[in-house]
Amino acid sequence: MVKLHFLGANRQVTGSCYLLEAEGLRVLIDCGLFQERSFLERNWNPFPVPPDTIDYLLLTHVHLDHSGLIPKLVREGFSGPILMTGPSKELTPIMLTDSARIQEEDAVYKKKRHKREGRKGPYPEIPLYTVRDAERVYPLFHAVPYQKQASLGSGVSVSFQDAGHILGSAMLELRIDKKARKKHILFSGDIGQWNRPLVKDPSVFAQTDCLIMESTYGDRDNEDPAGVEDLLCDIINETVDRGGNLVIPTFAVERAQELLFHLSRLAHKNRIPYLMTFLDSPMAVDVTEVYVRNKQYLDRETFRFIQEGKKPFGFPGLRLVRSVGESKAINAIKGSCIIMAGSGMCTGGRIKHHLIRNIVRPESTILFVGYQAYGTLGRQIADGKSPVRIHGQHFQVKAKIAQIHGFSAHADRKGLLKWLDAFRSPPSQLFLTHGEKNASQKFSASILKRKEWKSEIPEYKDFREIC
Repeated sequence: MVKLHFLGANRQVTGSCYLLEAEGLRVLIDCGLFQERSFLERNWNPFPVPPDTIDYLLLTHVHLDHSGLIPKLVREGFSGPILMTGPSKELTPIMLTDSARIQEEDAVYKKKRHKREGRKGPYPEIPLYTVRDAERVYPLFHAVPYQKQASLGSGVSVSFQDAGHILGSAMLELRIDKKARKKHILFSGDIGQWNRPLVKDPSVFAQTDCLIMESTYGDRDNEDPAGVEDLLCDIINETVDRGGNLVIPTFAVERAQELLFHLSRLAHKNRIPYLMTFLDSPMAVDVTEVYVRNKQYLDRETFRFIQEGKKPFGFPGLRLVRSVGESKAINAIKGSCIIMAGSGMCTGGRIKHHLIRNIVRPESTILFVGYQAYGTLGRQIADGKSPVRIHGQHFQVKAKIAQIHGFSAHADRKGLLKWLDAFRSPPSQLFLTHGEKNASQKFSASILKRKEWKSEIPEYKDFREIC
């Protein structure tokens, strides 16, 4: 019997996690951090399955909603191999170390603030995990080349296929090859867009028995990715004309590098004025260096840009900021500048300090270029809430709020349907995950209308037998 347990990103976006039980093996796929405010308590709860009973952890990619609970899982007893692609093996320590550092800093800050306010918060005033917890994880990492089949034992194997989402991202093909049972199970991971710079297009498949598919943008069609550079150009120039700053909450992996790529092209074409531009994220700086070292995984467009003698991640005026002192000095800049800082959903990190300085300025612009999960500060601002609470204080939102959905590393509804069109026959079972309830339901209806395939939308902690 093959069982699949849904342990995260069910009828919501973050906390991606699945447990597959097959041929006596327990295989975990992803172990992500819950980031929506209404689900944060799940991060603190004991893991739903005893960690010491899990044989393998397979990681689709390094984003924290897929990897961010690994240190806690290991601290609670998991000690098996963690398989991922080569680029992910380089990126994951950067992500988890930074996440742990933020956990430690936020715990200290919250404890001081709560003491000052004479109250206790809803969660323990200790880090969810520490830098030391994160460092204990790294010896468990094993890189698996794309397309190579890796045996997990007992007739179960996995291969990693390019998901086109971020550097190192993968779709997972799990095969059960026994005389009495032959199954093909496919986890889509996060499906990228076609024809985007930096990463290659998503892999496609002809058939599978069981498909677990993301549905983040299953309810919408985004702007044409080919036009995002023009939109970015207009927003920059309009903000400069008003005399304000452009503040961009930025995900350290892929989004920061894609923004640098477009800003570099705009600067080389003289479509934007010379501006001091700050990438205020030590993690994003480190990640950018990984991209430079892994050129073989980048797409042809980026290679052409490099062959023309241009730097895909560099241009006059760009400053890569690491230290806290350098970050604070940005506030002393006179005139307009561009500030990119993490986190991408404004849930922590340096972006909050830049928001405090700029969100009350009508001349400034807050630009969102990625998905904002329900309940996050980024979602509140994007939805037009005012005032918003940042670091325990309330601020009126007077800055202009803008969004460019075409930057997303996720395929939209059309892209997701395009990916499904490659299948020559329907899977026996199709599960939609990694999407808010409304998005998953609308995408399920789109699949039924276009392909006449039925799909399920599991609840948290549901399990299914794979038939």
